[in-house]
Amino acid sequence: MSFDAPSDLHLRGAGLRFGLVAARFNAELVDGLRVRARAVLVAAGVGEKDIVEVRVPGSHEVPWAAQQLAAAKRFDCVIALGVLIGGDTNHHEMVGESVSHALQQVALGTGVPVINGVIVTDTLAQARARCVGKIDRGAEFARAGLEMATLRRTFRRSPKS
Repeated sequence: MSFDAPSDLHLRGAGLRFGLVAARFNAELVDGLRVRARAVLVAAGVGEKDIVEVRVPGSHEVPWAAQQLAAAKRFDCVIALGVLIGGDTNHHEMVGESVSHALQQVALGTGVPVINGVIVTDTLAQARARCVGKIDRGAEFARAGLEMATLRRTFRRSPKS
């Protein structure tokens, strides 16, 4: 996994609307992502009322909720958050791959950007570092969301040829 995040474009979020889907499984870690993502959105000017949060049982349910939000056409971007940690089997990898594909299909099918903020790690220590530690993936997901929401608005305003 790369630690070289894209440079911050200092995007303004005023007037943008975000759907935020967060799994309840591994709640402490997902809440770390959620709180950090929300803080970046608000700091960029996104209004508190313009961030709608939906909680689902686990990461496998995240794409369905993301689909519902994106299909409503009320949001400029949906940010999907979850944490999958390895155990004795490779179940976390299978779920992570399934979720990743499903989230991409939601974005392509609805035209609403969906940020895949579902963290897949082999250990709890790796997950903690990314969710509540020094590797601030929640903030990165929010910055990606701001960039994609702004890009979506740009495309929607562009005259069609």
